[in-house]
Amino acid sequence: PFEGSDFQDFEGTDVKDMRLEAEAVVNDVIFAVGNMYVSKILPCAEDVAYINVKIKEGNRYCLELTDTGLRVVGHAFDQVDESLNFQYHETIYSLLDSLSPAYRQAFGNALLLKLEALQRETQS
Repeated sequence: PFEGSDFQDFEGTDVKDMRLEAEAVVNDVIFAVGNMYVSKILPCAEDVAYINVKIKEGNRYCLELTDTGLRVVGHAFDQVDESLNFQYHETIYSLLDSLSPAYRQAFGNALLLKLEALQRETQS
């Protein structure tokens, strides 16, 4: 019953697309970094995407996103340096926390503002 091109097309859209995953990662933490976007130069595939990030301290990194997690693969945008051997992080929060004290502060401030807003809501 699953033969034919219709199922093949459906199956193709069903696979987790790392580019979409990468876009979600960027949207999640863009407020706490200097600049961040999915690489348009390095190839995205079903199992890998690359994200360029400039942290508030000014350093630039190229991050690799796979099912294993995220890791730094370059010290410049769109750069993959095979000699780097950074550990994988399960989340973008953990990775940025390890690279950027300013990220940690921005994230903490955002969290505080949300908690204060929540507290005002529950008091009114």
